[in-house]
Amino acid sequence: MNVVKKTLPGLLLCLVLAVPCWLLGRAFPVVGGPVFAILAGMIVALFLRNKAPFQAGIAFTSKKILQYAVILLGFGLNLSQIAQVGGKSLPIICSTITTSLVIAFVICRWLKMQRNISVLVGVGSSICGGSAIAATAPVIGADDDEIAQSISVIFLFNILAALFFPTLGGLMGMSNDGFGLFAGTAINDTSSVTAAASTWDTLHATGGAVLEYATIVKLTRTLAIIPITLVLAFWRTWQAKRGGSASTGTFDLKKIFPFFIIFFVLASVITTLCTMAGVDAAVFAPLKELSKFFIVLAMAAIGLNTDLVKLVKTGGKPIFMGVCCWAGITAVSLGMQHLMGLL
Repeated sequence: MNVVKKTLPGLLLCLVLAVPCWLLGRAFPVVGGPVFAILAGMIVALFLRNKAPFQAGIAFTSKKILQYAVILLGFGLNLSQIAQVGGKSLPIICSTITTSLVIAFVICRWLKMQRNISVLVGVGSSICGGSAIAATAPVIGADDDEIAQSISVIFLFNILAALFFPTLGGLMGMSNDGFGLFAGTAINDTSSVTAAASTWDTLHATGGAVLEYATIVKLTRTLAIIPITLVLAFWRTWQAKRGGSASTGTFDLKKIFPFFIIFFVLASVITTLCTMAGVDAAVFAPLKELSKFFIVLAMAAIGLNTDLVKLVKTGGKPIFMGVCCWAGITAVSLGMQHLMGLL
């Protein structure tokens, strides 16, 4: 009961912020609920003089609720459907992810940037925006300022891609499948992939075919969360072992290893098996929506813990990294499609 009393005020505050932001995100999918929530949290934090009564609940929401959101995300992945349709996109997905991570690593070293922000921007750009950041942040021990900074960078390029990619695809004379593959591999966040593909469907009267294809490609890309987070976990474990042997000789694997990713995989396996057994995929729709809402809820908490002034002052380098990752992914996606004869 003591724990409940401590966490309840902060959790309720996050909930009050999250509900309208979630609704705004549904009304304006190009921006998305998580971005509205982070902004709302940062604005409220400027006027919240005594944050102490809310701190325990804010911390619980920004850490635990974020992990629950990733677990529930697994219920949106039908692995058999991804295997059937998303297979031919794998070479492009692997190329774009590698490109983004290499660019992030090089710029991190070149500009001497904070390692966590570099990892989050690289992973968010290459895999699936906010969801990838949500999955990776607990694994690398990123703080709320770093998460907010990364989400802000991803948001900027999500909007640009959703607005300009349909026009770019039209100017390049892309086929419907070509644009669906381009949107699914080169746009960061699922909401922006949906927005761009829907715009293409409207302009070219495809009856929603591009939206469906781009979404499956994007979900295939989302699976990269699993190997990326596991590699980062083992890398951090190795670092902790090395640091522990030099000092105390001990480290806690449970605190480092992303066990919630195992539940994410389990959720996707359950979804796949159920749909193969004839269960309507719509059964899992409420869990997918709950996952989205939990991400918005967690981002409200992260906004409450973020220093807006500091975020603005330190935003130059992450934005530059985001530009480079975005340009690299776009070029590699188009180049690989050209080489594979898919444009």
